[in-house]
Amino acid sequence: MVDLDVQNVSWAPNRSTQPVLHPTTFSLPAGRVLGIVGPNGAGKSTLLRLLYRFQKPHTGHVHVGGQDIWSMSALGCAKRMAAVLQEQPSAFGLTVREIVRLGRVPHSSGFFRGDTGSDRIVDEVLTTLNLHSLAERGFGTLSGGERQRVMVARALAQEPEVLILDEPTNHLDVRHQLEIVSLIQSLCLTIVVSLHDLNMAAGVCDDVLVLKNGHPQGFGPPETLLTDALVSNIFRVDAKREHLAPSGASHFSFSLPN
Repeated sequence: MVDLDVQNVSWAPNRSTQPVLHPTTFSLPAGRVLGIVGPNGAGKSTLLRLLYRFQKPHTGHVHVGGQDIWSMSALGCAKRMAAVLQEQPSAFGLTVREIVRLGRVPHSSGFFRGDTGSDRIVDEVLTTLNLHSLAERGFGTLSGGERQRVMVARALAQEPEVLILDEPTNHLDVRHQLEIVSLIQSLCLTIVVSLHDLNMAAGVCDDVLVLKNGHPQGFGPPETLLTDALVSNIFRVDAKREHLAPSGASHFSFSLPN
C-alpha cells in the first residue's frame, strides 16, 4: 500500500479555455478509500484521468508513494496503479480469462501463455470476483454487469498499489453492487472511487472529495463533511441525514425544493 498525494492539479481542453477542473489538492494515506462525489459535470472523471496518467495536469502534480507519476514510464506506472473505467473495451473475441490475464501484461514481456505465477494470480482473481463459471465465455456475450466485474478482475490482476474506480457499480444489480462494495472494503489497497450514490460513498469511503462545476467543495471524512447544507447545495435538492436505529448508521433522504 502507498499514499497518494495530489497537489494543485487542474486541467482544461487547452490553455486558453476555462478549466474543466480547477486547482484541487488532497492527500490520501496508504490503505484508505477516497470517494469522489458530485453532480454530473462536476469534474469527477477528469480528475480520475489525471490520477491514472491518461491526461497530464496543466498545473500541479500527482505523487504515488512519493514519486511523481509523470517521472515514471507508462509501464512503470501501470505496475503501481490500475483503473476501472465506465467505458468497456471491445471484446476482440477474447474470453473472460484472457481479458483478466491482460492485467498481467505490465509484469511480463507481453501477452503469453504458460506463466505459472500469472496463471495463479488470474485464478485467484477469478475466484475473488466469482467469475470462474464465466472464465471460458466470450467477453462479448456477457451482460453489462458481468463485464464490469471482469474489468475489476483485470485491474486486480495487475496487482496495483493504487486502484481507481470510475462508477464501479454502474450496470450492476443489487447483489453485485453489494459484492463490489464488500470487495472495496476488503482490499488492502489505496483506492479512489467516483460514486453517484452518496449513501454508498458514506458507507464505503474513509474520506470524500466533493466537486461542483470543477471546483473542490470540501475534503474529509463523510460523517463530518457531508452535512445537509452541503449536500443540498451541491445537488440542488433538499437533503436530510437520518440516523437509523439500532445501528446508528446514517442515510440521506432527498426531495425536490419547494
